[in-house]
Amino acid sequence: MLKFTPILLAIVYALVMYKFSAWRTKAELDAKSTELADPDLKRLMDKMAAALDLPRIKVHLYEIEPVNGLAAPDGRIFLTRGFYQKYRDGEVSGEELASVIAHELGHVALGHSRRRMIDFSGQNAIRAALAMVLGRILPGLGVYIANFLTTLLAARLSRKDEYEADAYASALLVKSGIGTEPQKSLFQKLEKLTGMRGAGVPVWLMSHPKTAERIAAIEALEARWAAVSKT
Repeated sequence: MLKFTPILLAIVYALVMYKFSAWRTKAELDAKSTELADPDLKRLMDKMAAALDLPRIKVHLYEIEPVNGLAAPDGRIFLTRGFYQKYRDGEVSGEELASVIAHELGHVALGHSRRRMIDFSGQNAIRAALAMVLGRILPGLGVYIANFLTTLLAARLSRKDEYEADAYASALLVKSGIGTEPQKSLFQKLEKLTGMRGAGVPVWLMSHPKTAERIAAIEALEARWAAVSKT
């Protein structure tokens, strides 16, 4: 029985962390967000809502400065104040911001948002269990190996989700008449907007695919759609 203790402890830890993380995320978003009210963006969101056969798309403004979009586990879509300000300052177009909303809608529609919360808790549990087991075999090194392995796993799962959400967004943008050009042009701006630089970082450690790879994946989709339309 004792040899299964780390596994049982990890399962309990994962359940507790999932509940706590979900509660903390909801409390944070509730306290720091309001519904976004922007006539020009609403026009674009109404186009996407019509394409999805929805009465409306509701987006919330999250009052933090980092440039980001967010799909919460409960299905709500958020843009940060920092991202919205880039739009107000003319650094990002309405169509480009609409592509962010489409991407986050993809995370919700494909079940990524809720699963990521579960994955995060599960990865913490795996990290804790591995650290306990490896710590007995390699004292002093076990925790570092456990952290490295779980980081690799999390990054791979995240990149897969990003590609899937990109593809969903591309299809939605085309169907709503906005097109994929704003999506691709935003990707080219993201590093500057967020202050993040991916150069030099191994792709297998990155949570998001590299910009060129994301654009290439969208263009491959467009080529497939063009080929199908000709048949």
